[in-house]
Amino acid sequence: MSSPPIRVMVVDDEALVRDAVGVLLGLEAGIEVVATCGSAVEALQVSDVDVAVLDLQMPDTDGIELAMQLPEHVRTVIVTSHGRPGYLTRALESGVSGFLPKTASAERFAEAVRVVADGGRYVDPDLAAEAMQAGDCPLTPRECDVLELSASGAPIGEVAARAFLSPGTVRNYLSAAMVKLGAANRHEAVQIAQRYGWI
Repeated sequence: MSSPPIRVMVVDDEALVRDAVGVLLGLEAGIEVVATCGSAVEALQVSDVDVAVLDLQMPDTDGIELAMQLPEHVRTVIVTSHGRPGYLTRALESGVSGFLPKTASAERFAEAVRVVADGGRYVDPDLAAEAMQAGDCPLTPRECDVLELSASGAPIGEVAARAFLSPGTVRNYLSAAMVKLGAANRHEAVQIAQRYGWI
């Protein structure tokens, strides 16, 4: 007697990507795509799945946050066009079971779904190597927050107001982040932190 198919949900705000991944996975033996969703709100209405394939960045949330809100029995695979080491580390620490770039082949997607459904972990080898090379984030959570708020180019006063800090404290956090990242200014610090997926 054959085992039941792996029930999969695909969540991506881009309809073309969502539909393509859904169709390709649905062609694989032993995999049944039972839902395709364009938002976290839609995805949270679906519970009868074994594996959720989640886009990392969506307008209403990110895939890692969504993974933590899904029922405990649902195993999760993050797919992204932003394969930065910080995202991978954060995903694995949050209990995500798989992490793949959107450039992966249909066979790799199917393999990841099968491994994850079977209780294992599947991480793209290139992303894993890059994460090991990058090492851990040297910034404190507060330094990351202030850098992220600075990413839009907002003035110090605005960053301070949004972070509920004084302008002097914001300058101190930015200065510390610049030193740790070897950046010449806060804009370069933001770029470095974004490149590694730390913010």
